[in-house]
Amino acid sequence: MNALKKLFGGNTRQFGMIFALVALIVFFQFATEGRTLTPGNVINLFNGNSYILILAIGMVLVIIAGHIDLSVGSVAAFVGVTVALAIRDWGIPWYLGILLGLALGALIGAWQGFWTAYVGIPAFIVTLAGMLLFRGFNQFVGKSNTIPVPADFQYIGSGYLPEVGPNTGFNNLTLLLGLLGVAFVIFSEIRSRRTAKALGAEVPEAWVVITKLVLICGAILYATYLFATGRPGTSFPIPGLILAVLVLIYGFISAKTVVGRHVYAVGGNRHAAELSGVQSKKVNFLVMMNMSILAGLAGMIFVGRSTASGPFDGVGWELDAIAAVFIGGAAVTGGVGTVIGSIVGGLVMAVLNNGLQLLGVGADLTQIIKGLVLLIAVAFDVYNKSQGKRSIIGMLTQSFNRPSGGTSLQPDETTSTKETISREA
Repeated sequence: MNALKKLFGGNTRQFGMIFALVALIVFFQFATEGRTLTPGNVINLFNGNSYILILAIGMVLVIIAGHIDLSVGSVAAFVGVTVALAIRDWGIPWYLGILLGLALGALIGAWQGFWTAYVGIPAFIVTLAGMLLFRGFNQFVGKSNTIPVPADFQYIGSGYLPEVGPNTGFNNLTLLLGLLGVAFVIFSEIRSRRTAKALGAEVPEAWVVITKLVLICGAILYATYLFATGRPGTSFPIPGLILAVLVLIYGFISAKTVVGRHVYAVGGNRHAAELSGVQSKKVNFLVMMNMSILAGLAGMIFVGRSTASGPFDGVGWELDAIAAVFIGGAAVTGGVGTVIGSIVGGLVMAVLNNGLQLLGVGADLTQIIKGLVLLIAVAFDVYNKSQGKRSIIGMLTQSFNRPSGGTSLQPDETTSTKETISREA
């Protein structure tokens, strides 16, 4: 147990969802007689859930800021049908269609952000109205019809990294991507140790670092192998690549920038944040607008995967995104959560859905199980906090979430708002 505490940074219960994810994968691998960890199933799992994971990235920032967004499914559907119509009827190129969708998402987010941040209407009410409003717009604009999109546009939702270089039996670009991921993990750990030594902080023992790197890099390389050895024509999916880029960008923003710290500060204690010089209205406006931009992107990815926009796109997506964020360790009261945590929570739900489908479990029982998982995960997190511990995902990225100045800032730790703001210097 002491070895585990050293390896995982002090308290193994902080990694409850990581263990749950691994346990689910192992259980379904045996229960489905090896069908879970096949290249085809893993690729389909990522393709089929990438848009929800993208929504979870935006939703975690909204929830950290102390809000909730119920409109993301409707916004995604409205953006998807608008872009599909623009490409079909206006004849615009597919890449301009993507830019149009992102701009429309920003415009919708600015609309909802204005009512939330500057008028003072709770985001719950604003986005509930938005859910109804943009669902109606989706059906009005599309006239409840299915609108196909061209093959070039479908690439963002169902494309794969192309085959390049010599024939190695693997997809070479996927192998390169996996090796870059391993290099990034090792580089981050080395930089973290150097920073800790420079500040005179405690440095983990060598065996702890080596064991952690072996586990993380081993998981990356195994996933790379699965993606690189799928059926001919498949490899690492383009939606997964988009998701990986967004995780890196938003992980950096939330952990190492002034904007990210302000989001945590506003969610933790808005009045104290304002006394410290944080413009809370601007922060709330930005997180709402960002959420709608990502919702528009998720809608376009789904349309690309489905090859067409339909009147029932986006139904229930907001619930899946919110569940992923809370399972990943975010607090209902705001101020707590991480981008990586929301991705882990989303993967838990994705693996659960996928495994139950492979076992032939009905949709009714699947919904019951998902509801219980969400309730248990949040209850476990509440218990941890009541015992003075950090949230479930708190220590997962301690090596990657330190500010460049060298001070360790864990957004989900119990830290006063003024202390958080003072670290900007």
